[in-house]
Amino acid sequence: MWTRTYPRDDTPVDIEVGIYTLVGQYDKAVVAAREGLRLAPTPLGMGYAGLVDSYLSRNLFEAARASAEEAQSKSLDSSYLRFELYRLAFLQNDTAGMAQQVAWAAGKRGSEDVLLGNEADTAAYFGQVGKARELSRQAHSSATQSQQRETAALHEAAAAVREGLFGNADEARKWAATTKQLRNSRDVQYGALLALALTGDLSQGETRLEQLADDFARRFPEDTLVEFNYLPTLRAQMAIDHHDPSKAIELLQAAAPYELGVSPASFTALYPIYVRGEAYLSLHQGSQAATEFQKILDHRGIVWNEPIGALAHWQLGRAYVLQGDGAKAKSEYGVFLTLWKDADPYIPILKQAKAEYAGLQ
Repeated sequence: MWTRTYPRDDTPVDIEVGIYTLVGQYDKAVVAAREGLRLAPTPLGMGYAGLVDSYLSRNLFEAARASAEEAQSKSLDSSYLRFELYRLAFLQNDTAGMAQQVAWAAGKRGSEDVLLGNEADTAAYFGQVGKARELSRQAHSSATQSQQRETAALHEAAAAVREGLFGNADEARKWAATTKQLRNSRDVQYGALLALALTGDLSQGETRLEQLADDFARRFPEDTLVEFNYLPTLRAQMAIDHHDPSKAIELLQAAAPYELGVSPASFTALYPIYVRGEAYLSLHQGSQAATEFQKILDHRGIVWNEPIGALAHWQLGRAYVLQGDGAKAKSEYGVFLTLWKDADPYIPILKQAKAEYAGLQ
């Protein structure tokens, strides 16, 4: 209605970019981002950042770089653009490019913590958990000093999810516990609950995780993201913990139309797909599991430096084992173990992956 009433106003078009990103419709996001830049009386760095983000989500890396360079040539630099440049550098294995963006953000309020958080994710992607923990603490401290309490808590939630995913249950609980003071923050609380579900322990003191999930649902009854991404994923992981993978797959049907979307809690990107893949593995349905994990690998621009981008190789190898394809299984295990060649040796899932790989030889 806004667009129809004021067709030359760029604001509703910019809002559309965010909506399309949330639901995973990146082709439409690119069109809207271009239109927003065309309509804007004075182009803004954020508009270009939205366009770069949309291109990256479609794996169009060169188009993303060209748009970023165009913005910088117009002196439209911003923390949003620097975030996207870091993302692009990671996707193109450009270590120096990533370091350049981190250096640019150093000491800048509202920017430093974001790039430090990215560095934490990158360290975790390669299994360097100790380094990731320290970087997350630094990101939290930087956000706190800038009086960004919710952003600081998001760094903690991201760390909690990472630890839960890697099998470090005690660390996951510690990081999740620190987010309790921001109970009404949707993304923070989802991260904390997902981290707890990933540990496989459904009891949290005297409160069951199911009760916490029900309370989460009651507090956000009309939130599209909660209804069609967060809750299906959380409850599906809990169903797997209850040894009911068939129910997990059923629960995730609600997320299927939107599973490529990225929320403000970007550390949860593609988790509906990852959890569905785990459910199929539990059912020993190797072909279906392989389809899910391959989907993650095919969307590098969306998952980028999140740990499941690396773990998908391991999980795909496990799926190939179920299919009886030893050659492909060894290849995927090899890719994962190469990515994690400098990983901290004590990580539970690394020990598991190495043992499984040894069994294939």
